[in-house]
Amino acid sequence: MQATALPFLRDQLLDRRQKLDIAARSPYGTAEASRLLREVDAALQRMTAGTFGLCEVCGDPIEADRLAADPLLKFCLDHLTPPEQRALERDLELAARIQRDLLPPPDLTLDGWEVAYHYEPAGPVSGDYCDVITAGGDLVHILLGDVAGKGVAAALLMSHLSALFRTLIAVGLPMTDLMQRANRMFCESTQPSRYATLVCARADASGHIEVSNAGHPPPLVVRASDVSRIEATGVPIGMFASSHYPSHAIGLERGEALLLYSDGIIESRDGHNDEYGVDRLAAAAAAAADSPPRDLIAACLHDVAAFRGLSRQNDDVTMMAIRRT
Repeated sequence: MQATALPFLRDQLLDRRQKLDIAARSPYGTAEASRLLREVDAALQRMTAGTFGLCEVCGDPIEADRLAADPLLKFCLDHLTPPEQRALERDLELAARIQRDLLPPPDLTLDGWEVAYHYEPAGPVSGDYCDVITAGGDLVHILLGDVAGKGVAAALLMSHLSALFRTLIAVGLPMTDLMQRANRMFCESTQPSRYATLVCARADASGHIEVSNAGHPPPLVVRASDVSRIEATGVPIGMFASSHYPSHAIGLERGEALLLYSDGIIESRDGHNDEYGVDRLAAAAAAAADSPPRDLIAACLHDVAAFRGLSRQNDDVTMMAIRRT
């Protein structure tokens, strides 16, 4: 466990201990309150002894995301009890089902635009976020993000992002206000160590797209003549509540597209441990510039797979394209 996180977790445990002690001493105190009080005291003792966050079976560090969610944990994933393993499996199955239900339809035609995406978790659940949201009139919002972390904790924050943006987009805020309020609300409702990179693009029927990039890999503007990048306009969402998010404005003609992707694409590695990178993705997109969104995505993913070869994909892979019709 990182030393910088210990004071925060200690404060959490001390606060919980005070509440549990009051509950255990009350006339209505339960055996469960007393048991949890003992568990909290044991965790505080492990902090003092320097063994907090280490598995009691193998001595390896307990997964940071799990420990942040439950500081009473004493075992890593490899040494869960059978009931704990079954409970984790049920949680993963439920989280995966919730994620699938939150995804938009795979291919959409909306107000002069075609939209397609590819969503491939590296495990049972994903920390990647993608959505297509309409909010009256001819405006279409496409969003693609990546929550820091892995597993169920990241998947839950992905769901949280989805709810935030669906609520705020319905209000009809200007792009800069939309991103700033989403950032502030995310900061106020999550732990300080949680953040997400994210691109939000707002398109209208005239071909105008406004793009705000919160620390995410640069979206690609795919034209027959060239492929250009839209660099970040702000830091990841959730880092600082006072952050600002300026936007870029672009215009797309018929057949031109905007390509969004997660870092699982550009950070793919081959057998020599070389990274795929943005330049190679831009070249693959340029070669398929005249293609519909689904074919553009397929061409890029085929190039990534050819580059990676037999190397394992260790991160979630998400890609989305919106094309002017």
